[in-house]
Amino acid sequence: MDERKEQEGASNGARNEMEEALNMEDSLAYGPAGDARPGDILQGKVVHISQDGVLVDVGAKSEGIIHLRDLSHRRVERAEDVVQLGDVISVYVLGHEGEEGALKLSKRRADEEVAWERLEEAQKNNEVLEAPVVEVVKGGLVVDVGLRGFVPASLIAPGFVHDLEPFLGQPVRVRVVEIDRHKRRAILSRKDVLAEETKAKQEEIWSKIEEGQIWDGTVKSITDFGAFIDLGGVDGLLHISEMSWTRINHPSEILEVGQPIRVKVIRLNPEKGKISLGLRQVEGSPWDKVAEHYLVGNIYRGQVVRLATFGVFVQLEPGVDGLVHISQLADYRVTNPSEVVQIGDEIAVKVLQVDPERKRISLSKREADAEGGLDAVVEPEPEAPEEPDSPRRMAAYHAGDWDDELGEDQEPDQQ
Repeated sequence: MDERKEQEGASNGARNEMEEALNMEDSLAYGPAGDARPGDILQGKVVHISQDGVLVDVGAKSEGIIHLRDLSHRRVERAEDVVQLGDVISVYVLGHEGEEGALKLSKRRADEEVAWERLEEAQKNNEVLEAPVVEVVKGGLVVDVGLRGFVPASLIAPGFVHDLEPFLGQPVRVRVVEIDRHKRRAILSRKDVLAEETKAKQEEIWSKIEEGQIWDGTVKSITDFGAFIDLGGVDGLLHISEMSWTRINHPSEILEVGQPIRVKVIRLNPEKGKISLGLRQVEGSPWDKVAEHYLVGNIYRGQVVRLATFGVFVQLEPGVDGLVHISQLADYRVTNPSEVVQIGDEIAVKVLQVDPERKRISLSKREADAEGGLDAVVEPEPEAPEEPDSPRRMAAYHAGDWDDELGEDQEPDQQ
């Protein structure tokens, strides 16, 4: 019995000695910081800054060290770019290093732990985050969300982005798509945010827009048949036929991408999401005041813009052409208008008749010449100056509705 008690006592003593030895070994392994363990996040004060890193007082017998690479998830050249003496910061315990078992700390890991929680919360709440682009890499953008987040090229915008460099240093609005703490991976999307913002803008615009309204927009793109105008989230089509009261061969003659422009809403098709716009309607038709500007019996200056078998078209002002019938070209018989005038000639013409509704003016060179030609010209009243923000007046080529009713060689009715 006594022998048995002695054996149990010896066994208990050995166990106690083993536990003490393990406790001592554990204590040595974690160094002077006592109960600090790898993975702990502590508060500390920056007490020294060197070229290689910083020392932080976390209340232990000796300071913990943060190497330069552990200061931030961004590339750091100088510790002073991240911390200053006296700063109180959060640090993550990595372990111990050196013979004395000094604490090895990481500010980067502490910040990332907070960032992971923030990202998880943002993903849960479908929240939009704003983050600066810190690096352009193959296949996408690296953004700072408290850690290195990645925006794949396919998630940057709805369309393909050819050049990523302009994003560098710029803030972007993103939403969390995928988080994997174990793989230290955070995937974000800018495209989703843009799509939602665009949809919200479109709904707002469609709730306000009406036919007949004047809208400010920006030329987004130019095609052979017209231009697409961004109205602030919704694109409208400005057809080439609605750009000017004069004829133009291509929209690029009067428009350029990025140009601010004021347009009128001509037609709406909400079912198909289409908006038809007009530019010339904002200025008003030059024919609206033709009857005031050009009085029957007066002589005016004009330029020959087109020859036809039955006569010549003379431009009186941009958008207003009149017809000089072949019989009104000279006081002798003319078989072809080119015998008397050429395109580009400046001539004097007398107004015989004005029909604003049909957009027609009948002119006579013969009578104007008989009364003094260019010396007898009456200059039309000048228009009031344009407002600074109104669209610029378009260069003239040829206008009028004669061709709408006449073929190339068909002679118009004589007035």
